[in-house]
Amino acid sequence: MSVTIRQAGPDDAHTLSALAERTFVETFGHLYPQADLRGFLDEAYALERMQIVLGHPRYAIFLAEDDGVAVGHSAAGPCGLPHDQVQPDDGELKRLYLVNTHQNSGIGTRLFDATLAWLLRDGPRTLWVGVWSENFGAQRFYARHGFERVGQYKFPVGEILDDEFILRRPAQG
Repeated sequence: MSVTIRQAGPDDAHTLSALAERTFVETFGHLYPQADLRGFLDEAYALERMQIVLGHPRYAIFLAEDDGVAVGHSAAGPCGLPHDQVQPDDGELKRLYLVNTHQNSGIGTRLFDATLAWLLRDGPRTLWVGVWSENFGAQRFYARHGFERVGQYKFPVGEILDDEFILRRPAQG
């Protein structure tokens, strides 16, 4: 296994769209009726949306590739979580997913590290992440990296409203 981590660019939109859909379905697809899942995927991971995000200077997406095949991705940008203490300069880890075959391999930590380096490139700032209330592995991972639960909200996937926790890590200087 020869895994590389790199920042994705506009030419990666097709790869990212397919990978984002695959990893979401592998991780959460069993939770939703097919119509709700399909509607969410068609909106959240649409090719046009990926192209816009990949071209936006305030967002970054990283790809993990195993021998040139995309196996994971992370995304970061300004914090958009619904919490009254979010400040305009705060950053958010928006996604961190791996295909099932590459989980628990250390690749997720490498993606996380690359994404945090990008978020902190201009110096310390408060960081946020939203995580599904029943994703205990992710909650433990983020806790090991200094994130603490500070709130919750409902995350819609079609007609289903998931309980999501809001985690925050204060600026570290």
